[in-house]
Amino acid sequence: MNNRSDRVKKGLERVPHRALLYATGLPKGEMKKPFIGIASSFTDLIPGHIGMRDLERFIEKGVHAGGAYPMIFGLPGICDGIAMGHRGMHYSLPSRELIADMVESVAEAHALDGLVLLTNCDKITPGMLMAAGRLNIPAIVVTAGPMMTGRYKGRRTSFIRNTFEAMGRFRAGEISKDELDACELGACPGAGSCQGLYTANTMNCLTEVMGMSLPMCGTALAQTAEKRRIAFASGERIVALVKKNVTPRKIMTRQAFENAIRVDMALGGSSNTVLHLLAIANEAGVKLPLDVFDSISRDTRHIASIEPVGDHYMEDLHWAGGIPAVLSRLKDTIKDNPTVSGLRVKAIITGVKQIDDDVIKPLGEAYHAEGGIAVLKGNIAPLGAVVKQSGVSDKMMRFTGRARVFDSEEAAMKAILANGIKAGMVVVIRYEGPKGGPGMREMLAPTATLMGLGLGDSVALITDGRFSGGTRGPCVGHISPEAMEGGTIALVEDGDTIELDIPARRIELKVDDAALAERKKLWKAPEPKIKTGWLARYAKAVTSANTGAVLR
Repeated sequence: MNNRSDRVKKGLERVPHRALLYATGLPKGEMKKPFIGIASSFTDLIPGHIGMRDLERFIEKGVHAGGAYPMIFGLPGICDGIAMGHRGMHYSLPSRELIADMVESVAEAHALDGLVLLTNCDKITPGMLMAAGRLNIPAIVVTAGPMMTGRYKGRRTSFIRNTFEAMGRFRAGEISKDELDACELGACPGAGSCQGLYTANTMNCLTEVMGMSLPMCGTALAQTAEKRRIAFASGERIVALVKKNVTPRKIMTRQAFENAIRVDMALGGSSNTVLHLLAIANEAGVKLPLDVFDSISRDTRHIASIEPVGDHYMEDLHWAGGIPAVLSRLKDTIKDNPTVSGLRVKAIITGVKQIDDDVIKPLGEAYHAEGGIAVLKGNIAPLGAVVKQSGVSDKMMRFTGRARVFDSEEAAMKAILANGIKAGMVVVIRYEGPKGGPGMREMLAPTATLMGLGLGDSVALITDGRFSGGTRGPCVGHISPEAMEGGTIALVEDGDTIELDIPARRIELKVDDAALAERKKLWKAPEPKIKTGWLARYAKAVTSANTGAVLR
């Protein structure tokens, strides 16, 4: 067979290239085999990635067993939880583009025949999938797995509820300093992506749904023997994909994306998946309008209630049957499609033997008649906005309040912590979009603190920024166009009435067009928050959230 890697290792003119390859320790007998790049995002900085050295070994073993030669190269990672609430969060979403570019650069410069993409956390997984779609060379994804829950006095603990929300509860006098300290030390007991259906775990599940990782990979827990076996099998499998030339665009079809959206809606996953699926589809050459998310949500029942919305965790979803079980529940609306495993989606569904009805509800016992995410439109968001409706109480599905406007997350947090936010308000946080942030910062601290203060049923929050997958409550993000582009959200003033109607998919600023036109005449874009470094360049090239915040 002809390999891509032949361009760096075949022929008389490649004597220098081969000399450098042999310098790495490459045995001469391996030179004719396919070269498989293992793109590893191992780092000591992120709990979800600290266990990857172990998985690298098992992927290598699998590649060798499959008859190819593995080569590990490194990629950076940012932990959203650690980057949150300060300058660091500006870099999180933009790092998605860097990761895609780095994978492309290494794979093309070294003419790799195939890729195993070892990932786990928020922007790293979509960045790698974007690269796979762009390069369109055989690739398989290994996600390192969810973290186990912690324990405190017989109760399970987790990252969001027992750190961010615990801050608000402590401030409200509901928990002691001792309990707060115990939460801080024990909420995250070890390696893995945070325990609930936040962005990392949602994307890992959807990667499996789209067919880019092996069955059960999306939920198999970190540092388990099962995860090791999946890593080994993935290493073996990439060699077969190379030999058969099974490329990502043959798998990441429009049907695959629609399946992913449907499972996302059924699980009640992170609203960030909208940004990421749009961006991945863009790289894979698939047309995927924002409105598709809403149309699928309207006829998909919400059948799992995973933390932060419910009381189940990723470990429960895995033991309940994992993603194959969810696909089985939705089998009448799931479209058949190939996967990297060699099995088609319908064959995976047929193989499901057991489903835990308590964790993955039968359709007739669904939590909600619609899916987890809704797309809202109105004069404040003519190009769309996104809300995780599965995390909104019935009381707040329709809400009218008075605006309290902030031009940054920091200003909003200062007011929230000073008890400056009262029932009946709509907190407006703007200039936090892709351009205005820059980088569309994730704002878990304001939303979690509001919940912790007991304001989740009396205060709404809207932003041109985005939210953590751990967010719950009436929080509307991705408002497009964003404030920095002169969107209507830039024109909101303190005291304006804002009406939120999620069932009607509407969000309206109750200010007449003439008054808004006058405000528009007086509006001037503020100075960029960051004027140096690569984020300044990013701000000039990035598009609105309704496109997936991709670069043009």
